Amino acid sequence: MFDDPQYTGWSSYEEVVAQLKRIEATSGGRVDVEVVGQTKEGRDIHAGRVGTGDRVLMVQSAIHGNERTGTEALLAILKDLASGNDPDTTRALEGVTLVAMPMVNPDGGELNRRINVVDWADVVEDYPQLEGAPRAWYHSLRGDGINLPGFDLNRDFNPDLDYVPQPGDLPGNQRDAGFFLSPESRAIRDVYVDLQAEFGEVDAVVDLHHMGPCDALTGGPQDGKPISVSLDYPPLGVDDGAAYQQDWPLLDQDASRRHALAVANGIQEAYGSQSPLAAVGRYYHPDEREYAGQGRSAFALNGSATVLFEVRGQQDDLGQKLHGMLVRSVQTGVESLIDAMATGEVDTLDGDDFFELPDYGWDTQAD
Repeated sequence: MFDDPQYTGWSSYEEVVAQLKRIEATSGGRVDVEVVGQTKEGRDIHAGRVGTGDRVLMVQSAIHGNERTGTEALLAILKDLASGNDPDTTRALEGVTLVAMPMVNPDGGELNRRINVVDWADVVEDYPQLEGAPRAWYHSLRGDGINLPGFDLNRDFNPDLDYVPQPGDLPGNQRDAGFFLSPESRAIRDVYVDLQAEFGEVDAVVDLHHMGPCDALTGGPQDGKPISVSLDYPPLGVDDGAAYQQDWPLLDQDASRRHALAVANGIQEAYGSQSPLAAVGRYYHPDEREYAGQGRSAFALNGSATVLFEVRGQQDDLGQKLHGMLVRSVQTGVESLIDAMATGEVDTLDGDDFFELPDYGWDTQAD
């Protein structure tokens, strides 16, 4: 299977597990790797923790199984932090506690598809109260040409972190919160809740994705050139999610934009304004866009700054050179955020400057 071009250069589930174990074993106690959940097909979900700082950064990748640039980037970051002794590494380790989940949808990853593998009957077995209820709107009977059912996990989150699925809430819709119906989303939620309990808050959450088509930047120093990474803050509807503020007063959209801006600034400073690696822009975000069931939205409503990375193309489309380039961009972006959190620079940025980043035509078209 892994001779197929769509898998070439990407770590399989078994290779990810082996790399995590190797990083932990050779880190001299710096990195702690834990099993934090298990999929319906029996694959373990892992989290690697490194650093002792008061600021907490949680990063997840491959919630869509065929979006794995972030997986490779997180493994590289953990490896560097496990062994580095330079001033930047020391500052990161002392200032930030990083919890990295490199492959949160391994069942989907092994099938090279977006959704996981969960039959609706398994959901009802977990939650007998859902017997006879309609399937959740984001549960599909097949995905990416594969005749197996599953969930779009990035719609399975709820800001009520104690939420228990109720039949009257189903099937729901794409604007509203999800239902924690899959073990993968519950594992991510549980890691977040445990960090909240330990530290009082999770400062930031990053979600690593691919964005599909290779669009061109509109404006900025690389106007007309292909975008490499687009960034976003939580899509919570009009007026910066004003409808949520009464029930979720910890929502701070400006903090999310400041953290996203720290990513963009770090990538551009590392590679220069004309490098293909630094072709960074804003992800599609018209004012009315609203997805409360995404993890980044649910965690933002609980007070975390959250940042979306969307890497150009899909893993099937990337040749070795482009694959390597985009992994480097993501790695540099996450490392830049770690450094900005460790130094406190992220607190000094102006979140409105995020809107100065170029888009890829959508904002111009909206006007």
